[in-house]
Amino acid sequence: MINFDNQYTKLPDTFYQLVTPTPIVQPKIHLWNDDLAHKLGINITDEAKADYFSGIKTFEKSTPLAMAYAGHQFGHFTMLGDGRAILLGDVTTDEGKTVDVQLKGSGITPFSRRGDGRGTLSSMLREYLISEAMHALHIPTSRSLAVVGSNEKIIRQFVDEKAVLTRTASSFIRVGTFEYAANFQDKESLQSLFDFTLQRHYPQLLSEENPAMSFLQTVIKQQVKLVVHWMRVGFIHGVMNTDNITVSGETIDYGPCAFMNVYHPQTVFSSIDENGRYSFGNQASINLWNMSCLAGTLLPLIDANEKIAIDSAEQMLNTYPALFKQEYNEMMANKVGFTQAHEEVNQLVHNLLELMQNNQLDYTNTFLYLSDDYTEDKAKYQVLDLWKTTWAKALANENISMEAAKKSMRKVNPFVIPRNNLVENALREVREKNDFSAYKQLQQILSTPYDRKLIDNKYLQSEDDFGYQTFCGT
Repeated sequence: MINFDNQYTKLPDTFYQLVTPTPIVQPKIHLWNDDLAHKLGINITDEAKADYFSGIKTFEKSTPLAMAYAGHQFGHFTMLGDGRAILLGDVTTDEGKTVDVQLKGSGITPFSRRGDGRGTLSSMLREYLISEAMHALHIPTSRSLAVVGSNEKIIRQFVDEKAVLTRTASSFIRVGTFEYAANFQDKESLQSLFDFTLQRHYPQLLSEENPAMSFLQTVIKQQVKLVVHWMRVGFIHGVMNTDNITVSGETIDYGPCAFMNVYHPQTVFSSIDENGRYSFGNQASINLWNMSCLAGTLLPLIDANEKIAIDSAEQMLNTYPALFKQEYNEMMANKVGFTQAHEEVNQLVHNLLELMQNNQLDYTNTFLYLSDDYTEDKAKYQVLDLWKTTWAKALANENISMEAAKKSMRKVNPFVIPRNNLVENALREVREKNDFSAYKQLQQILSTPYDRKLIDNKYLQSEDDFGYQTFCGT
């Protein structure tokens, strides 16, 4: 049926609590990811899907547990842990990769604090839609296997149906997991977590002269690449607390996330981010802050001499700004058709972003307009015509034809993104009418985001996001 293991139980038992999922009443499969199920080797009946992925039944060899971790939430350190998620175990895919399988919304755990351990159908459908869209956008991410609903109701922002999401990731080890080990456990436990993490994600680092330093460097690079990917498509995570940042470099925890329409660096949608800490333009600096938290946990493993350890960690963290700048500049150069970044291209991009901000242009559609893929509201984008003349000259100076530039642009600039109004409308249709047609149509369109295709213009139109808010669903 499915060959489960749970390697996480090899860690000291202080890193988790064994817990049994609390089943939901009369479970029913709303969504099932055939592609992911095939990769995981899952081939079961619809009835079995509902039973196993709602918590009624437990797979053989599965050892359900809630992971312990801490984290800085909006800069404030606190003890946390899986409050509404239960790790079923890990599975080896048909490609030989190990992935964790987790239920979300599966009931109270020892870490639930004052929560009920449940989730709404809307929040689970939202995570399924966005995480799979991110996967299609070629961005490292957790993936969604199933959404199981019920006949029970739950009150959050709206009265909604209780639901359970099944999601996978290469692991759910977070910066916050290391913070938990460093602050609440002994050095031996920290070493156990470190060794386990390297075996799982970076076995090549085990033979390095200073594995802890190499690990810090590797995670920094992975996180830089991830956030640059987010900025490439206008994604705003919304809650970049250290407990939501993986050491594998994957995007997890799609709560108040959203995609930016009109370009503005300070765009923020999360209802709990009142000061814009996690706005679109702040994601790079917050990422560095999170990496400094990780570095702090590794000090005992870097060197027995604390001063040497701190100096070494600081030197590594000091490489972040230049690394991010390089990755970001190359990404933005690619978005306008160049193969590499240099000062002239960087200035060209800066001028473009300034024009976009001053004229309230849509982030995604601006790049589609430049590559002739989007012509609606063409008059609005004519403010870019003088910039386009400079752009054409710069491409010519690089011996890049306009045709070649536009062809390469289509590989990195998505045609469609999960626009907020479309996501909200699809979720509302399900919640109020039990109608999944708009949701599934949107899901299908987002599965091939780089394809230039004939679709309803509503999927491309920019919307005014002023006042729009997203919520965690907890």
